[in-house]
Amino acid sequence: MKKMNAQMSRSWNGEESKGRSAPASTSYAVKLVIAVFVALVVLVFFISNSATFGWSEQGIDRQSLNTQISKAQSKPQPKLITLSCPNITGASAVCQRSPNAAAPTPLHVTANQPSPTCPEYFRWIHEDLRPWKSTGITKEMVQRARKFATFHMVVLDGRVYVQEYFGHSLSRNVFTFWGILQLISRYPGRVPDFELIFNCMDMPSVKSADYNSSAPPPPLFHYCKDDRTLDILFPDWSFWGWPETNIKPWVPLMREMNEGNAEVEWPEREPYAYWKGSPFMGGSRQDLVKCNVTKERDWNARIYAQDWNSEAKQGYHRSNLARQCYHRYRIYVEGLAWSVSQKYILACNSPTLFVDTRFVEFFQRGLMPGHHYWPIAADNKCRGIKFAVDWGNAHQEEAQAIGKASSDFFQQEVKMDHVYDYMLHALTEYAKLLKYKPTVPEGFTEICMESLACSASEKTKSFLLESMEKWTHDAEPCTLPPPFTPEELHQVLEKRANAVKQVEMWEQKAWEQEQGDKST
Repeated sequence: MKKMNAQMSRSWNGEESKGRSAPASTSYAVKLVIAVFVALVVLVFFISNSATFGWSEQGIDRQSLNTQISKAQSKPQPKLITLSCPNITGASAVCQRSPNAAAPTPLHVTANQPSPTCPEYFRWIHEDLRPWKSTGITKEMVQRARKFATFHMVVLDGRVYVQEYFGHSLSRNVFTFWGILQLISRYPGRVPDFELIFNCMDMPSVKSADYNSSAPPPPLFHYCKDDRTLDILFPDWSFWGWPETNIKPWVPLMREMNEGNAEVEWPEREPYAYWKGSPFMGGSRQDLVKCNVTKERDWNARIYAQDWNSEAKQGYHRSNLARQCYHRYRIYVEGLAWSVSQKYILACNSPTLFVDTRFVEFFQRGLMPGHHYWPIAADNKCRGIKFAVDWGNAHQEEAQAIGKASSDFFQQEVKMDHVYDYMLHALTEYAKLLKYKPTVPEGFTEICMESLACSASEKTKSFLLESMEKWTHDAEPCTLPPPFTPEELHQVLEKRANAVKQVEMWEQKAWEQEQGDKST
């Protein structure tokens, strides 16, 4: 040990340095380490950036570098959307923005970010607003819609003011308000000033037969319409959730739907048509119950009554919409009017047997019978369901293609981005028709995210927060396609009618053959 210590001492004191001093040797080693480190850093930088920048024989391509820097500088930066509730329990939240505050400034989006064209069903926005294309919309017209109103809304500089006439605190009202507030937060400065009347009930109200060119109809927003009404379509409240029935907001529910679709492969599912709901919501549903399997006859339908009061007591374990794709076919049937269940049924990748209805909602006009769903005649449900199931089980590849087309439609064309863009375009085109500048009438109340969410029940608040937009959108909305020409609209309607006729012909032929077999 003494010998080893002596050797170490001699080394430190330079006795074995072979003519070099200790400080010089140490300095050299440090410089060498630094040089190697710097070389490695430069090499890593070159490698990591070679995929981003263009290179020339002389080094970085300046034009490519400038382009990258320009894109980075011009890209709009999304802003965090916040919500702040009072710390005091029971305290009411107020809308904090100063009355004299400037309107939100739209995010600047450059031409380097081309906007894709909206889905085809957006073209129906023009059709919904056609009754006022030549006249515009006057204050008097809007006031005439009040007799149908659930609420009256004015938006000025991104601030929302409402007066409720009916359904105060119902989910239909609250979540429709919430959806519009999310739209304004998502697209700051983009939502125009407007005044509108909204009907949140089931049935459309503005009958076309009651009006003409000399007496234009009152503009009324609603969730559905038919061929005899002129209501302006708007996404329904359940896209942001429906606490009373435990239906989650659209975004998390669609994630769960995807998982549910993958749980059981289509050939392994029950080879029948499935429906579950309240059979007392309209005559068409009561008629559907007759198609359920009995000891005497099997129409290939499996019908189950939904008792929401019982489900609520049991925690909704048997009514999870994301876990109802266990049959090869699903049935859609209207309620009192249209039903919010339509999008959940069609989003399942089992083909939907769609019982004919005169009511449509905004996205439904982009669906085509025979491609997205199998049409069922409303006056011959049982026979139609049996034939559809028999046909699908005999033509499994074609049946699965229908289910996939429908599921893909909702995943791609009715995703939440497009729901918001539809809202924005519908309100923007509507606002263009107003022939006056909206003002806030006496008696209206300002609402904001805080005033809706902070004092809500725990369950409602959880749905509101889960569906809340987290960031402003850093891109332009999709580009609204042009209106249909008369020829294009005729072609769309004719194609739809021909597809339904084709199925009716197949069904009638199969029925006649079955009756002939029984008689022989």
